[in-house]
Amino acid sequence: MTSVTEFTLLGFPLGLRIQILLFGFFSLFCACTLLGNGLILGLIWLDSRLHTPMYFFLSHLAIVDIAYACNTVPQMLVNLLKPDKPISFAGCLTQTFLFLTFAVTECLLLVVMSYDQYVAICHPLRYSAIMNWRVCITLVLTSWTIGVLLSLIDLMLLLPLPFCRFQKINHFFCEIMAVLKLACVDTHVNEIVVLAGAISVLVGPLSSTVISYMCILCAILRIQSGEGQRKAFSTCSSHLCVVGLFYGTAIIMYVGPRYGNPKEQKKYLLLFHSIFNPMLNPLIYSLRNLEVKNALKRVLGIERLMKRLWHPG
Repeated sequence: MTSVTEFTLLGFPLGLRIQILLFGFFSLFCACTLLGNGLILGLIWLDSRLHTPMYFFLSHLAIVDIAYACNTVPQMLVNLLKPDKPISFAGCLTQTFLFLTFAVTECLLLVVMSYDQYVAICHPLRYSAIMNWRVCITLVLTSWTIGVLLSLIDLMLLLPLPFCRFQKINHFFCEIMAVLKLACVDTHVNEIVVLAGAISVLVGPLSSTVISYMCILCAILRIQSGEGQRKAFSTCSSHLCVVGLFYGTAIIMYVGPRYGNPKEQKKYLLLFHSIFNPMLNPLIYSLRNLEVKNALKRVLGIERLMKRLWHPG
């Protein structure tokens, strides 16, 4: 047992050529994540028509997605080119803390967005009164605060643990369960706390989201006009896709069937969650959301150009 100052992330033990190829792909995916979510943030900031509660929540989701990419991808790219380059003990724990914070915050933001959809469709006449800016800011601050506090609890339990020599983490980032495996003492209490936190953060919000969309579905089916039903479904479809990606990955990761090597399965699922989910979210919202596409046209001046072409006088 010794005072640990650094860890080595094993990442993906593949050949050099494949690692270089992965470096290129992951760099491209990271750039797409930053550009896509940055575009969403820019559109919401520049277009006054998107200054609504729904897009206020979406802007925070985009911030979380950018933070995901900036937290895990750079170190992974370094390890692909220099597999033996270590990460400091403080840097490793910081990465663990930030990942947990962003994961919990995103989970709660998705619930908040589900509630916003529920109020918009089930109580349209009272929407402005219920979802006022004070409520919206309170919901977002609560999501971030809970994310930070739950992550601090896990970090405070992790810090006092003694670690053995030759610390090699079988992961591409400092995932908390992988770090706990390297402790020289019994970590059952830590694992129980982490698992309890994960279950409470997943089950509670998922249940709330399912209930919200059951109420939304009932309200949509009561709409008389087909156009009204299509508009309501279009409003919810983007958020449902994002919710499905987030919770689908989490459920498979924690309660799905296990084949072969469960540790390797979890590693690749977390890779999908850390890189592909943040990249796909802005694509889903931009491709399936008419308001976002119209905002992009207005910002780029395409709408004005089309009007001039159709009405030159």
